[in-house]
Amino acid sequence: MYRWLLLVMLSAAALPAMAQQTIDPAVFKALNAAQGAQQKGDYSAARRALDEVQAKSGSLEEALVWRSKAYVAWSAGNNGQAIEWLDKAVRSGKLDDEMLAGERLNLAKLNLGERRYAKVVELLAPNQGSASEEVLQMLVQAYQGMNQPAKALPLAERYVQANPNAADIWLQFLVGANADLKRYAQAERWQRQLLSRQPNDAKGWRQLAGLQQMAGSNDKALATLRAAHSKGLRFSESELDNLVLLAGAADQPWQGAKLLAGMLDSGLLANNAARQERLGLFWWQARDRAAAVRVLRPLAERSGNGKHWLYVAQLELEQARWQAGLDALARAERGGAERAKVRSWRQWAESELRFERENRVASRS
Repeated sequence: MYRWLLLVMLSAAALPAMAQQTIDPAVFKALNAAQGAQQKGDYSAARRALDEVQAKSGSLEEALVWRSKAYVAWSAGNNGQAIEWLDKAVRSGKLDDEMLAGERLNLAKLNLGERRYAKVVELLAPNQGSASEEVLQMLVQAYQGMNQPAKALPLAERYVQANPNAADIWLQFLVGANADLKRYAQAERWQRQLLSRQPNDAKGWRQLAGLQQMAGSNDKALATLRAAHSKGLRFSESELDNLVLLAGAADQPWQGAKLLAGMLDSGLLANNAARQERLGLFWWQARDRAAAVRVLRPLAERSGNGKHWLYVAQLELEQARWQAGLDALARAERGGAERAKVRSWRQWAESELRFERENRVASRS
């Protein structure tokens, strides 16, 4: 009902102004008849009234008939047809400046509804410097639809600055778009604004920590989680695990290791075998093999698992610690590690160890 009333108001708005201009009486009568039929929901009658009138080619009357046909189609739900007619009216060059501005806006609304984002930008971008809040919203949505967040961001910022009480969705867009562009400091600033509105929103605190973690500020991320914890907010273990896994997905194993170690040390996460294994593998991926061994060797001692001992063996061998690696391989074999893998690593380690001993003997002589 609201949409129908809006369309009737839009289609009728210019009629008083038109009456003051020199318009063919037959055209004026057809426009009024179409408007009356449209108000009654009789779109067929409205279309007939407009189709039967003959407007001079290239005239104001022709542009007004096209405009009226557009609103009839729009109110009938034929948006594609409405776009065609209203586009012709806008391009006619016969509408005055005030009417033209209104029709360009309505044409942009129609195109936005049909996800024709490039057309929306074409219609509205030329005057975005003095755009209203409504136009800014439409342009931001269009640029989003075109996957051009860098162009949408300054417009969204203008909107939020002009409207300090703008809906949360605007701030959420600014957070997400800045994060997508790896502008983590800006994303964090907007996320903090969201938190100032909802200081007890655990999800908001977790998102802030996630942004800090993606920026490589693991100490800040951990401090954020601790601050939320001290406020009485609680996170599920799966939420915190996912935050850590995010580092791995972003190819940031060192950051993941630091964050996970901090969570385990502070008690935010329970210290279990699976997380110890993940921590050791993070250190390994970060090429800090000594740190990886410090985590994985005690884990292997406790579990006796062949897989864990194979990790330790590989790490020792990568550091040219041949005997320590061979000892770990023996324990991996006893723990049920795949024999083919153990045999392959053992052959290499024994070969390297023989070579090293032969070199020592040769150097003494």
